[in-house]
Amino acid sequence: MTSPGAPIGTCVDLTNCDREPIHLLGAIQPFGFLLAVSTPDWFVQRVSSNVADWLKVAPADMLGRSLLNFIHADAIHTLRNQLHIVNMTGTAARLFGIHIDDSLRRFDLAVHTLEGLVVIECEPSVADSSVNASALVRGMMNRVQGMRDARTLSRVAARELRALTGFDRVMVYRFAHDDSGEVIAESTHAGVESFLGLHYPASDIPRQARVLYERNWLRIIPDIEAVPSPIQSAPECGGKPLDLSQSVLRSVSPIHLEYLRNMGVRASMSVSILREGRLWGLFACHHHGPLHVSFERRTAAELFGQMFSLLMENREREAESGYENRARELHNRLVQDMVGEENRAQGIIKHLDDIADQLTCDGVGLSLGSQVTLHGMTPEPPQFAGLIQHLRTELASSDNYATNEIRVVYPEAAEFQERAAGMLVMPLSRLPRDYLIFFRREVARTVNWAGDPNKPVTAGPLGDRLTPRKSFELWRETVTGQSAPWTEADRRIANGLRISLLEVILRLSDQTEEERRRAMQRQDLLIAELNHRVRNILSLIRGLINQSRDPDLTSVQFMDVVGSRIQALARAHDLITADQWGPALFSVLVESEAAAYLNGGARRVQLVGPDARLQPQAFNAVALVIHELITNSAKYGALTDRRGTVTIETRLDDANNFIIDWRERGGPPVQAPSRRGFGSAVIERTIPFDLKGEAQIYFELAGVQARFLIPSDYVRRVDKTSTQPDAAAIATEEMLAPEDVLLVEDNFIIALDAEDAIRRVGAREVRTASNVSAALEMIDERTPEFAVLDVNLGIETSFEIANRLLALGVPFAFMTGYGENEAFPEELAQVPRIRKPFTHQSLAAVLGRRR
Repeated sequence: MTSPGAPIGTCVDLTNCDREPIHLLGAIQPFGFLLAVSTPDWFVQRVSSNVADWLKVAPADMLGRSLLNFIHADAIHTLRNQLHIVNMTGTAARLFGIHIDDSLRRFDLAVHTLEGLVVIECEPSVADSSVNASALVRGMMNRVQGMRDARTLSRVAARELRALTGFDRVMVYRFAHDDSGEVIAESTHAGVESFLGLHYPASDIPRQARVLYERNWLRIIPDIEAVPSPIQSAPECGGKPLDLSQSVLRSVSPIHLEYLRNMGVRASMSVSILREGRLWGLFACHHHGPLHVSFERRTAAELFGQMFSLLMENREREAESGYENRARELHNRLVQDMVGEENRAQGIIKHLDDIADQLTCDGVGLSLGSQVTLHGMTPEPPQFAGLIQHLRTELASSDNYATNEIRVVYPEAAEFQERAAGMLVMPLSRLPRDYLIFFRREVARTVNWAGDPNKPVTAGPLGDRLTPRKSFELWRETVTGQSAPWTEADRRIANGLRISLLEVILRLSDQTEEERRRAMQRQDLLIAELNHRVRNILSLIRGLINQSRDPDLTSVQFMDVVGSRIQALARAHDLITADQWGPALFSVLVESEAAAYLNGGARRVQLVGPDARLQPQAFNAVALVIHELITNSAKYGALTDRRGTVTIETRLDDANNFIIDWRERGGPPVQAPSRRGFGSAVIERTIPFDLKGEAQIYFELAGVQARFLIPSDYVRRVDKTSTQPDAAAIATEEMLAPEDVLLVEDNFIIALDAEDAIRRVGAREVRTASNVSAALEMIDERTPEFAVLDVNLGIETSFEIANRLLALGVPFAFMTGYGENEAFPEELAQVPRIRKPFTHQSLAAVLGRRR
């Protein structure tokens, strides 16, 4: 198994390593040469000692001379172009088959920048016309990407990489949480010893080597017996070593070469497998004789390693995502349930099983105050108490803590390691320390090591601890006292759970309780108020229906009478809710009633005198009175004749009471009714009864006269206000109703009622659609003469239909229950609107004919 040492010539700081620093030589592999040149003058600063042989010049003449003295001008031009890419991307450039001098020789080049230097590495091109890196890698990835689990994916990838490179053995080596490694997949030539399933201790690959594997994807050793070429520095460099971390030619430490000799390996290559920029594992390639893989094939292998890393990361993320999504669903449900608990401590205990379900664990323990609760496979209560005491003493951090071997940090855990070998600790408070602990049981397993991982090494030329192992014979160990390790996904889930328990449930407990109490009070008041108002409205409607009964009325007439009175209340309600249930203008009430009932005749109702705002209670009462007066006048009084008028004169007396004088002129002679109906009762008794005001009505021959006094408690004085008439008042009586009408309404019952009302107005055909797409299809099929559009169609609005009608020049009106609060686009702001609940009269007003 390849276990690389640090590359030669690196500037990585080794002084803080837990092992003794490895002696590094400033040297590169002898199958190529290296130049480090300064920019922009391209002076040679460092060269490998064999570069003079490659370029046929004297070694002493190399240092401090311009690169133009040795490299062909065309090659310099190509290098300069590639440097633009290198500077923009921060990566190394690869060039293949480049002429660098006047000879017929071709070289493959790798170029990268380093602290003001351009590092150029050259090696002779190998005739390999079959190599097309992108095509090779595309085919290799097509054959591996169908594999789902990590081991099968790795096995196929190892086979593909061996076919590409020709090594005797290609292994996929995966690092564990403790930095030890395992060969999880392998592809070998017939007769080659298998290392599949063997484990290797973390010490086989030093920490500094792992760092370099994360910076450089590929490293090759064509022959461990080859003598490396040392790097020489120009005097002006001051002897500073050249950082070869990104070098493709860098040599290796003699420790690693000795390691390979002990394994019987003559050539090796490694390709990094990274996840999120961290070393996940390696492709480790071995050959029992010398083997040089061309630069182009190495480039393909490196690209394959990068693509494989992304694929492996995606596979693991898929598995983790499913695990985390399930935990998130449980977490959200748990938090919702626990927020409703009256006692937070009892809430955690009650839902302890639900909490345990969020993580893959075998048991859970809770220490909260003086109370201990254990579920599943956990230590016994006395053992758990000892563990809690240890954590309170030794665990200073407030963050979650996880270990898959409790006995390492708490030796007494050996007593219960079969039931609880690993734990994830979640602190829930500062003082006193409360903990929620997830436990995992022991997973005893047999590990096959490539040699005894604990066997002392013998002294060697570079020191005791740096001498590689000489024995790789199978050494079997039964591992006990450990659980399955806690993954990063486990830790993320636990962190989210801890935040919820602390912030949502524990830290905000008192505030949440108080807010919950206040919210319940507000809810109770709202429900009581809503219940009161709904009951009042229902009682009022029932009263209107009962009192409107008249044996002389047909059923249709009865429906019209009741409907008109309900409409009056609805209009009044719209006006007072338009300003957050506040006082509304009396003049607007009069104009609204006149426009809704009289359409084009609304201008014959004249309002004279100061205006006033009436409180909601008074506004509803006065609305019913004005409605009955206008209705009676339109049926029997001045408004039955086009010459008749109604004058409503207002004034405020010294006590700020609002006085309303109603006078009719120009109508037929008036006689007092022979009997008092419900309408008369509304006019005469509503204001005195509801508002403690006054009401008087006189049936003069020239017309009805009435006087009303609204007490000052319900009145807010304002200046005379001019208001615009409602859209219904704009229509003229001379317009004819359209025969073909498009109705867009998403409520079936309302649609039926509207269809009937539109036909009564005079339309011959009404086509009804319940959504935007259906309406647009009907318009495309036949353009209507007119359209009535409900604004709100559930999840969509009718504005798209309106814009289509505008483009076609088709007149239309909106029907809405939102009144003036609806947000209309600017181009639709002036379109007439029919307020819900609509009436025959309001529809007639916009369609052009009044019945």
